[in-house]
Amino acid sequence: MTHAASSPRASATLAARVQRVVDRLDRIPYTVLAIPLRLAVATVFWNSAMAKLANWATAVELFREEYRLPLLSPELGASLAVSVELTAPVLLILGLATRPVALILLGMIASIQLLVYPQAWPTHIQWAAMLLVLLARGAGALSLDWLIRRHFNAAAR
Repeated sequence: MTHAASSPRASATLAARVQRVVDRLDRIPYTVLAIPLRLAVATVFWNSAMAKLANWATAVELFREEYRLPLLSPELGASLAVSVELTAPVLLILGLATRPVALILLGMIASIQLLVYPQAWPTHIQWAAMLLVLLARGAGALSLDWLIRRHFNAAAR
């Protein structure tokens, strides 16, 4: 006894439906995909800055006792971290200097991973994956980067 779901025709129909779904997904513009990447990474770093600023003494103490970054005083380490964590999200949201910002944040994540929290790699690899896409592909067309590049390309012609 043959089931309709296992017939060659049903298999071909299912394969065609799956292919149509894949084709539609392939047509999603990168710009649409870049927006949640930019927002997600911006949120992570913005929230970190807000936590440090909410209790600066505790933030400096973390840099002194837990983070213990080489070559940086706890005060300087905390100040640099908060500066990056405040600036990078704004730039990512605007889509301005996206690739350099992604590179800086990747360096920050690598430092955290290697020097502070090596066991946190499952979280860090997620952040790094999003940033690697932004580094490789940029912010997309809904960004200041795109507008600036468009302006300079038009001026060059």
